[in-house]
Amino acid sequence: MMTTFNDIFKDAGNKITGIAAAPGLVIAKAYKYIKEELEVNGQKIINIKQALSDLDEAIARSKKELKKILNLARDIMGDKRAIIFEAQMMILDDPILLGTIKRRIEYEKMLPEFIVDDEISKYQKLMLKAHEGYMSERAHDIEDIKNRIIRNLQNKRWISKITHDVIVVSDTLTPSDTILFSRSDTKGFVTDRGGLTSHAAIISRSLNIPAVVGTHNSTLLINDGDELIVDGFHGCILVNPTKKQRNFYNTKIKHLKELQKNLIELKDKKAETTDGKIIELLANVDVTGEIDIAKTTGAQGIGLYRSEQILAEMGDLASEEEQAEIYNKLASRMYPQMVTIRALDIGGDKFNFSEISEPNPFLGLRGIRLLLANESLFKSQIRAVLRASKNKNIQFMLPMVSSLLEVRESKKLIDECKKELKKAKKEFDNNIKIGIMIEVPSSALLAKEFADEVDFLSIGTNDLIQYLVAVDRGNDLVSDLYREFHPAVLRTLKIIVDGGKTSNKNVSICGEMAAETLAIPLLIGLGLETLSLSPATIPYIKKIIRSISYSKSKKLADECLTYKTSDEIKARIEKFFVDNSIKRTRNII
Repeated sequence: MMTTFNDIFKDAGNKITGIAAAPGLVIAKAYKYIKEELEVNGQKIINIKQALSDLDEAIARSKKELKKILNLARDIMGDKRAIIFEAQMMILDDPILLGTIKRRIEYEKMLPEFIVDDEISKYQKLMLKAHEGYMSERAHDIEDIKNRIIRNLQNKRWISKITHDVIVVSDTLTPSDTILFSRSDTKGFVTDRGGLTSHAAIISRSLNIPAVVGTHNSTLLINDGDELIVDGFHGCILVNPTKKQRNFYNTKIKHLKELQKNLIELKDKKAETTDGKIIELLANVDVTGEIDIAKTTGAQGIGLYRSEQILAEMGDLASEEEQAEIYNKLASRMYPQMVTIRALDIGGDKFNFSEISEPNPFLGLRGIRLLLANESLFKSQIRAVLRASKNKNIQFMLPMVSSLLEVRESKKLIDECKKELKKAKKEFDNNIKIGIMIEVPSSALLAKEFADEVDFLSIGTNDLIQYLVAVDRGNDLVSDLYREFHPAVLRTLKIIVDGGKTSNKNVSICGEMAAETLAIPLLIGLGLETLSLSPATIPYIKKIIRSISYSKSKKLADECLTYKTSDEIKARIEKFFVDNSIKRTRNII
């Protein structure tokens, strides 16, 4: 039986968990970076002129240091991402801040480092009072500037005896620390504090260095020289791993390298047609499914997260706390890319939620109908999703919607949950986007009206096709009648896309049709600009997109919309591939 991630971490006494800040896997020795505590006292001074001169010199020296780090960052990360350090340098040129510090030195006659510490700390405290994750991270960045000035006032230097090829373990890391350590081929970062929006985390992602932050106690549990496994996909660290744990991760690392080698040509390239049309490729994932592959195959986010898979894994309904933790980890692992969480799509043919026996489950109490009939269940998930949305990279999607009333009732419950969380002083994204799955003919025909009510639409072709052609795709007796290229399917897709565009709302497709290589020119020609599919298929779909012309695909779609049979449509698409010398592949990772 194959060993799984859960097998490795279940009851493991040597694991530390945190926030997955930068994806990747690494096994190396730990290097504990303990920062020197800077002592500042409120000693009085006599020579004010000298104190002001010392401050100017310390500011100049700090600028010089940051300039060197800025140039290094530009070489390593490029101009765009190195702008972090330009922002820090701007603080050193802030006339209001520097003017206030100098005036206080003159009036209060205190050591300049004491005034610097006190004045800049005021700004930090204001930021921390905001109770906003992003502002908290910026407060830490300002502390980097403050400590740099004080260190230069006290004529101290940044000293590190770091060796190459280690995992740096620290309470927190500044952007400067991260850049300087990267010069020593640092293999990974582990910190007690920090979040997804910290600049150290952003730099780690830019440099492809696995990082787990916000562990709270890693510096207490890890000693210098300990062997560590850092899993930047799951936000986990193993200290002095067992043979079983090491073998498991060595296999994962080997597989990851093979995967990256095969996809290296396509991973960072755009899914762009030959005439410049950009297509967004997202991933469909399960709870513990293909998130790792989504990160390594170049997915631009998660277009469909099947939250009902939690039931399959846990064997029961998850509590609000359990769900919030799962969603938070997912959002953390994908940050800064967006994650679209679909509300529990249960009932009907999926999961026996109740003992009620329905004669026709496909047309029964399922999806949004079941959720609205079980308000406490629905609100528990809504609150969990909202709580996990604090980094503003989560969207929420309603399944099996067939009427506008269902959308309005759902939005009402979402507003109620927001008020409850505000009252409880829980942080969340107040502007979280709400969308719907288009899976039934009624919502397809009213796509424009639905688009006016929500933020985005996502086409679930699996159910939409079976409802359109009245075929149970799981029934062997009629499954051959389930046809993706049925003329009614194409014309319905066109109605949905046009309806969304009329209301300036994004329309994506997340059914299996999006991973059908033969369908790609047709879907793009119909006007779809976002495809969500199995992570493993992304490189192959991207390859096809980069081989076709949007203008030719549009002509193909327009032509296929006039055909009366699926055989005619399929034959025309196959001819399109031959005429344009496009190779199709079924080799899925």
